[in-house]
Amino acid sequence: MKDVYILGVGTTACGKFPEKGAHILGREAAWAAIKDAGIHPRKIEIAFCGHVYQGMGVGQRTLKEIGLVGQPTVNVEGACGSGTLAFWEAWRTIAYGQYDVALALGVENLSRILSGGPLPLEEDDIEVFMGMGMPSLYAMRAKRYMEEYGVTAEQLAKVVVKSRKHAALNPIAQFRKETTIEGVLKSPMIADPLTRDQCCPVGDASAAAVLCSGELVDKLATKKPIKVLGCVAQSGKYTSPTKLTCDPSENVSRTSGMAYEMAGLGPEDMDVAEIHDAFSIAEMIVCEALGFCEKGAGARLIDEERTSLGGDIVVNPSGGLLSRGHPVGATGLLQTAEIVWHLRGEAGKRQVEGAKVGIIETMGGAQPAMDGVTCVVSILGV
Repeated sequence: MKDVYILGVGTTACGKFPEKGAHILGREAAWAAIKDAGIHPRKIEIAFCGHVYQGMGVGQRTLKEIGLVGQPTVNVEGACGSGTLAFWEAWRTIAYGQYDVALALGVENLSRILSGGPLPLEEDDIEVFMGMGMPSLYAMRAKRYMEEYGVTAEQLAKVVVKSRKHAALNPIAQFRKETTIEGVLKSPMIADPLTRDQCCPVGDASAAAVLCSGELVDKLATKKPIKVLGCVAQSGKYTSPTKLTCDPSENVSRTSGMAYEMAGLGPEDMDVAEIHDAFSIAEMIVCEALGFCEKGAGARLIDEERTSLGGDIVVNPSGGLLSRGHPVGATGLLQTAEIVWHLRGEAGKRQVEGAKVGIIETMGGAQPAMDGVTCVVSILGV
């Protein structure tokens, strides 16, 4: 396979922008990524657009706004992993030698379709038909985790405290006000034990990345190019048909294991991570599945501040889904942009000093008796 590099990234701010259609948000991020890459737009030979709820042809509608027409544009859906699935498609079309320059785009405007509350799920899933939503699914995971490993409500709340502290340093984050353990626990209960502050917000944003082959990187790069060391997408496997609290760990562990092997690296080599913390319990579960600690020790990482800025494996310096925001289709590329900024040394006050290697994990969706719809893990390095 060919080497693949990221030439440029761009994002919008995260928030609620009901006046902006998805294609307008997408235009802003795509153009920002192209300018960051320092290339002429027509250098882009193919584009992939990740989204979930934005309707037909949103990729084409977006790129038309900046004069990118005629090239193949593929719309990609992988639930919350749609953005990183678009990135994986862009990476592999270059790695396998089909094209040399590709655009990965993720976009979502949720405030136009939701007034609040959880994302709508497929009602033909028996669990959804019986009333389960994503908050209740993660609440069941949290209850079981707390029972098995003795984790307290205060430790869960610490995830949000850390998240808000990081987001306070991120100018594009949706929630930029710091909080306390008491404040998190006093916010309204959504699904016991998860309070509102322990659930990611509804929001809108777009993010994009320009990728190119190693053969052209020296010719095209105007900034420090970031190499894609590993990039793997997988779907969930069957779990027990009676196990309603399906745990995403197997999918994350399997996918990240393949990405580590592709990169020739291990968890101990990661300096910074952007992971899918849609709910507070998710950070603990995912950190364990990525190999940052043993099973059941995720809370200890939080307690010891090892995942905070200044720690040995900084997790979600952007604020993550909990605080930067979770505009579903854009999330994976917001994560990608964050890692690129750290590897370039462009992350400002939240910069992870000396960052050389970063990992991105995005999990998408849930199905009865399966451990998630989609999982994508990318490893980037300088």
